[in-house]
Amino acid sequence: MFDGLKDKLNDFRKDVEETTEEESDAAADASDSASADAAADPAAGEAADATDATSATGAASDDPAAETDASADGAEPSTFQRAKAFATGRIIIEEEDLEDPLWNLEMALLESDVEMSVAEAILNTVRETMLGETRKQVETTGELVEEALHDALLDVIAVGQFDFEERIAEADKPVTIVFTGVNGVGKTTSIAKLSEWLADRGYSSVLANGDTYRAGANEQIREHADRLDRKLISHEQGGDPAAVIYDGLEYAKANDVDVVLGDTAGRLHTSDDLMSQLEKIDRVVDPDLTLFVDEAVAGQDAVTRAEEFNEAAEVDGAILTKADADSSGGAAISIAYVTGKPILFLGTGQGYDDLERFDPERLVDRLLGDDEA
Repeated sequence: MFDGLKDKLNDFRKDVEETTEEESDAAADASDSASADAAADPAAGEAADATDATSATGAASDDPAAETDASADGAEPSTFQRAKAFATGRIIIEEEDLEDPLWNLEMALLESDVEMSVAEAILNTVRETMLGETRKQVETTGELVEEALHDALLDVIAVGQFDFEERIAEADKPVTIVFTGVNGVGKTTSIAKLSEWLADRGYSSVLANGDTYRAGANEQIREHADRLDRKLISHEQGGDPAAVIYDGLEYAKANDVDVVLGDTAGRLHTSDDLMSQLEKIDRVVDPDLTLFVDEAVAGQDAVTRAEEFNEAAEVDGAILTKADADSSGGAAISIAYVTGKPILFLGTGQGYDDLERFDPERLVDRLLGDDEA
């Protein structure tokens, strides 16, 4: 899952490591040159020692990044500063070290369908975290890069997260959840998967088919209901979607069912008639949660649709289907940041058990190579 993006993040780590190691070698050469000069000219060495002693009694000589730039034997100030840092067992990461790697990372993120503002947020966090950072030689630059990427990715992925199971447990029953999104993205299958996910945790559910206009919609959701042995509430084709979901809610109240899962017609945010149906469902049923469903493999299109649906229908969270087939990861990285609403589940296969609770920390670990699951 998201192997393509994982490889690109690893490339960025290698880019920074290679750049800083080259600068470290230059700093080591400068440090050796300064030592050789001091050995050849003892008076100059004593003067340098005196300068170091004065620095030690002044401000923070053990913090190379805080010392003023200086030059020796025509060396660039940054090279001289690096040489002093190297001599004290540290290496400084500067803007020049990050310029090319950050550019390559930006291109990699955009190629992976990460939304532009999300890519910029990640780059800014990485830059701010690493710029001017010193590392001890017993550490690795790769570790610093990984920490910076971890924080940057988590900042954008974890926006709006809440504990879905806790929300269900604490809510008054029955809980009504309405599903929305465009046609063909796995919305009805996601309803069946969530019904099974809830059953595994001890919650009963009833399915309500509010997709009353699409030919074959009743048959599709009924097949899932029969396989899972769930009650299905449906009306004739062309009926009122709000009335169907309301009947599902009434059935749940009368039969002590915990959760109502309401399907709706696939729609585009530009379809006024279909969007007005969602508004009517909100008025009549007042659902506890409205979930947006789209394909992870849709990439930037899924991000755009999530933003537009949220503006039109005020969704509470998202489910991304086909996540197991997505190497880019752009939708998973971007949707929460763009909408302010969390990704709650990932569809990871064809079976009813192939629904994974979205865990931002675990996803970041996967992307950075700490979790192969």
